[in-house]
Amino acid sequence: MAQSLSIRDLHAWYGELEVLKGINMDIEANQVSAIIGPSGCGKSTFIRCLNRLHETIPSGKVSGSIQLGDRDLFSIDPMDVRRMVGMVFQKPNPFPTMSIFDNVAVGLRFAGITKKHMLSERVEKSIQMAGLWEEVKDRLHEPSTALSGGQQQRLCIARALAVEPDVLLMDEPTSALDPISTLRVEELVEEIKSSYTVVIVTHNMQQAARIADKTAFFLNGELVEYGDTNTIFTHPNFQSTEDYISGRFG
Repeated sequence: MAQSLSIRDLHAWYGELEVLKGINMDIEANQVSAIIGPSGCGKSTFIRCLNRLHETIPSGKVSGSIQLGDRDLFSIDPMDVRRMVGMVFQKPNPFPTMSIFDNVAVGLRFAGITKKHMLSERVEKSIQMAGLWEEVKDRLHEPSTALSGGQQQRLCIARALAVEPDVLLMDEPTSALDPISTLRVEELVEEIKSSYTVVIVTHNMQQAARIADKTAFFLNGELVEYGDTNTIFTHPNFQSTEDYISGRFG
C-alpha cells in the first residue's frame, strides 16, 4: 500500500563533504514527486537516503529523520527498508545470468515465497504492471540480456514492483533509453501511482512537467523549493529555480 514519506533535517556526507544540508520535505502517497536540479546538487544522494542505500558507501553518513507512514526508517533493518522502498536505477541492471522470470522472482524468493503457482502469479502480475507482458510472455525462460535496453528497464521496474513496495524510487530511469521506451516508462509511472508513491530524479524538465504532481528543486545540497509542478514551472518563488528551469544554468 502506498505510504507518505516525511523527511526532517536530513543531512548526508561523503566523508567530510556535506552533500545534503538539512532537507525537510513531505512526499504524499499516490503521487509522483520529481527531484530536479543541476549535476552534483544532491538529487541522487537524497533518494539513496530514502531506502538507506547511502549508508552502504564506506564514507557515507546520514543524520535526521525519515518516516514512512508512521514508521521510522532508521529503526528498521535496512533490508526490510529496501523491500518497502524499491529502487530503479539510471542504467538497466537485470541480473545477466538469470532468466526474465527469475529476475522478477528473485525478491519474492528472498521474501520466502517459494510455491510455484504463487511465484508465477506474482511474476506475471508484476510484468503486466510494467507493460512488458505481451512482449515477453513466451520468452520468460530466456536470459534477461536478450531484451532491448527499454525492455530491460521495464523488467527492472517489474522486479521492484514484485515485492509490492510502498514507495518506488527512480533515479533518472529513462536517461539511457530511446524516446519510445522513455514514453512507455512515463506512461507506466502514471499508471502505477494509483498503487504506489513514486519519487523520480530527472534532468529532463519536460519529463518532470509531464508526469510529476509535485516537483522539488535542489541546489548545492539544499532544497530550494517544493510544490505543485505547474506552479514550480510557471511561478517559482526563487530566481534560481526559474534560471534552472529556463536553462540559464545546469
